[in-house]
Amino acid sequence: MTPGRSVALAVGLLVLTGCTPTVVGSATPAPATATPATVEELGALVLTRVPSGLARIPDGDLQPPAGAKSVDDVAAYAEDPARERTVLRDYGYRHGWERFWGSTTGPLTSVFVDQFDEHAGAAAYAEDLAGNDAALYEGVLRRDPADLPGGCSLLVVTTPADGADPATRLAGPAVFAWCAHGVFSVAVTAVADSTEAATEELRAVVLAQLDRLPMA
Repeated sequence: MTPGRSVALAVGLLVLTGCTPTVVGSATPAPATATPATVEELGALVLTRVPSGLARIPDGDLQPPAGAKSVDDVAAYAEDPARERTVLRDYGYRHGWERFWGSTTGPLTSVFVDQFDEHAGAAAYAEDLAGNDAALYEGVLRRDPADLPGGCSLLVVTTPADGADPATRLAGPAVFAWCAHGVFSVAVTAVADSTEAATEELRAVVLAQLDRLPMA
């Protein structure tokens, strides 16, 4: 069984409900020294800024809200939440955190970090998410791409930059990455004005986010 949550689909379904302040800066990784014991500790390890300088979208300005995620929250992304809860518990899912920058109508960067009991669950979850989105976009996954750490998969979607794709709601070329890192699954999405810009943003965000997580 595979999880019904799709990173790309979740991004496409988010709705802004308020305005966002401007945030300027670049990713500033701070290596962690201990495995998070709570979802709040996990959230403290998620990036707060991205290299592109996109404004961070407040968690409550999105529907469903970003931020802390439980098994029930993640299961709600699926068509069959009850089945999804069983799958997630089989994986040893503990909790997760989501964060977004930019706008659903323009450049957008997102980071999903999920924590599991063991590395095997994190790796299987990342693999299934990658497969789900590759099928959604009818794209070809690149396993262990040279410009990302081992254990990552990459997908490039060349959506035109002149308007949102009605099927995916992506507002331009998009690049997705899924990485297993110890007991963590990290999913990053970057939508930009060009594939090159999206790829540059994604690579920097992936490296910065992984640097903040312990290899437990």
